[in-house]
Amino acid sequence: MSLENKAAKKHLLLLTSKLGYQARSFAEAAARLGITVVFGSDRCHQLDDPWKDAALPLHFERPEEAAAEIVRAAASQPIDAILALGDRPTIAAARAASALGIEYSPPEAVETCRSKLRQRTVLRAAGLPVPEFFSFTLREEPRNVLARVRFPCVVKPLTLSASQGVIRANNAEEFTSAVARIRALLETPELQVTREPELHRLLVEGYIPGREVAVEGVLEDGHLRILALFDKPDSLEGPYFEESIYVTPSRLTEAEQQAIADCARSCVAALELTHGPLHAEFRINPAGPWVIEVQPRPIGGLCSRVLRFGPDKILLEDLLVRHVLGLEGRELEREDAAAGVMMIPVPASGIFEGVEGSEEASGVPGIVEMEITTRVHDYIAAWPEGASYLGFLFARAGSPQEAESALRVAHAKLRLDIRPRLPVGHPVTGRLPAGLPRE
Repeated sequence: MSLENKAAKKHLLLLTSKLGYQARSFAEAAARLGITVVFGSDRCHQLDDPWKDAALPLHFERPEEAAAEIVRAAASQPIDAILALGDRPTIAAARAASALGIEYSPPEAVETCRSKLRQRTVLRAAGLPVPEFFSFTLREEPRNVLARVRFPCVVKPLTLSASQGVIRANNAEEFTSAVARIRALLETPELQVTREPELHRLLVEGYIPGREVAVEGVLEDGHLRILALFDKPDSLEGPYFEESIYVTPSRLTEAEQQAIADCARSCVAALELTHGPLHAEFRINPAGPWVIEVQPRPIGGLCSRVLRFGPDKILLEDLLVRHVLGLEGRELEREDAAAGVMMIPVPASGIFEGVEGSEEASGVPGIVEMEITTRVHDYIAAWPEGASYLGFLFARAGSPQEAESALRVAHAKLRLDIRPRLPVGHPVTGRLPAGLPRE
């Protein structure tokens, strides 16, 4: 029986907080194999399928309820595998998979990864290299916390991703300011509506200098297969940590790459992760690798397009779909070529009105694709409040240096039109009614 015929009998549940471009990429990968895709999303359950995609409405902030809803749906619609995109759906995915007898990492292990504090605690207990850390609640006054802080430090929320709300502080004044700024972010309606359980608590950890890298891999029976090691050539020193360029293969020495691989496998064992995609981030300096984060989900956004596998150069999404469904081709090796992706940075918060220079950027030698994912007239936030990029640039070249250079040259040709958002008030002038404060 052909691969397509085997796949045509399979049903894949994709769990995602928003049915955006990453979800579409995985759905397209499944469609190429004829796999039936079912979506699960944390949309409003009171709306009658507004996007006409028959997605299950789920509450990811209540993973037990979400898992129970998935199990009920599976009684009438078979589910052979589950993929969670992004951090929020991972616990519901693990719980549902456990109840349905589907291969997945244990719910307890996934819950540990979901909280930066719990993950740090488990990794430290296992003797793995993590920065010094402690946590405190936003009910505490920052001045009462200062005695415990060693500078420089990094202050961050416990559950947000994409470096949202992550700020470096070098002294007491910067620490107090960082706490106030993160508090304001966590109290916004956009985050409060998520009902994340730990929005009232912050993590403080020692700043680790060094080069940052990312590991992309898959787990099977607890064994980690590393698919790619990405260099992050930009200097991520703060005060904010918006990521930009990923390039592979890594330019680190063989010894450094082996040390990171060994550390990643030790993290997997300590966290008791067993099956599915894995994305992990590390810093490396003369003391060796340091764990920044380990998450049981694939790389975010469209970054996965930079990786291709086998003679047919299938994408990472195709490989992961085959992996979770146990199909042929999941063992294909990554192509031996240099590639890179730039998550186009957000230079300032405001209304995105478009971009000029796209043709010039796309014409740079080595650039193979550019996609602007932000919609015109939408508001976009810069870091540390932001968590979404303007779009993505992709490069393929003869060496990692050439791929990185192509991305930088192409980015320099883009002219972004981002305009300040008018204060709430008159729809044209922005004037506020008398007596109301201005932003």
